[in-house]
Parts: sequence; structure tokens; C-alpha cells
Amino acid sequence: MQLHQCTDSIYDASVALQLLKEGNQRFVLGYPTEKKSCESDRKILSKGQHPIAVMLCCSDSRVAPEIIFDQNLGDIFVIRNAGNVVDDVVLASIEYGVDLLLCPLVIVCGHSNCGAVNAVCKGSLHLPHLHSVAQRIQPALVNEASADEVARCNVKNMAKQLQQALQELSAPVTVVGAFYNMVSGVVEWFDDVPQ
Repeated sequence: MQLHQCTDSIYDASVALQLLKEGNQRFVLGYPTEKKSCESDRKILSKGQHPIAVMLCCSDSRVAPEIIFDQNLGDIFVIRNAGNVVDDVVLASIEYGVDLLLCPLVIVCGHSNCGAVNAVCKGSLHLPHLHSVAQRIQPALVNEASADEVARCNVKNMAKQLQQALQELSAPVTVVGAFYNMVSGVVEWFDDVPQ
């Protein structure tokens, strides 16, 4: 499949998803595309953006969507926070990406060894504002589950919440879950996000 160009608009979620899957394969194999961060692209992007997807992912510095999905500047409309959780500010940002930027695809991407999830699993909630993140992750806690299993469940919970919230928008949108393995670099995709 041809790489997305910064002036392209993609209105098909399956095409956008395929571009991201192919990008992750290149990243895993160690053959990323040569990035074009040239002056002409910056000038084009300064006039407007046409991202292929909206992505909610963790703030973890080791989880950089443009790198792990081998995309260029302007390709992904990214919202990041600890634990990739949904709140009103996140939802407003996602609505903007879907309704105004016409992104056909929303991805919730969690990852292995997530510090926010680990803190919730261990009950290490000593930071004053971590409770607002923890209360959103806690529904993913299940008996004897590993932190990575909780992180996967959290992705599915957040994706389900977004699916329900985005039904009110006029623009069509597909919501999928993903889980990034920091050791292998592989992104696991969830086709079973509850409706």
C-alpha cells in the first residue's frame, strides 16, 4: 500500500487501519520509511491537517505513536495521558478529530509494563491526582490478572466507552483497541471491542 501523504485525506477506516498495521510491521522488522521532515511538508501542514486516525495512548515516553506505527508528522491526531483513559477533555479532543478533521478511525492504544496500570494494580496511589486516573482504570481489575492483562482490559473498556460516546456524532467512525508490546515492538489489535 502506498504511504499516506500529508495532503491526503483518508475517509475509510479500513484503509487507515491497514496503513497503521503496515507501519508497525516495518517498525518491528527494523525497516522504517525514511521520514520526510522537510520545509515543504511543514509549510503544507501549517495550512491544515489531514490525519488518518485519532489515537488515545499512554503518555509513556517509550510509546511514541508516530514511531511505532512508522508514520510522518501530521499523520496521527494523538491524545496522550497516563493509562490512556477517557475523560471529558480527552473525549472533546477525540470529537474534534472525528467531526472536524474527519478522521474515520479512533484507536485506544495501551502497552505492556504500563506504570499507571501497575500503580493501580499495586494500590500505589500516593500522588495527589493519580486517583482520577485510577478510578477509570479500576474497572479493568480482575482477580489474579497480571498488570498487562489489566492494561488490555482497560483498552477494551476505554474503546467501548468511546464507541458509545461517539455515536452522537454525524461523522462515521470506527473505534478499535490496540496493545503495544514494548519488548517485541508488535502491536496486538482487538477486534472484539464490546459494542
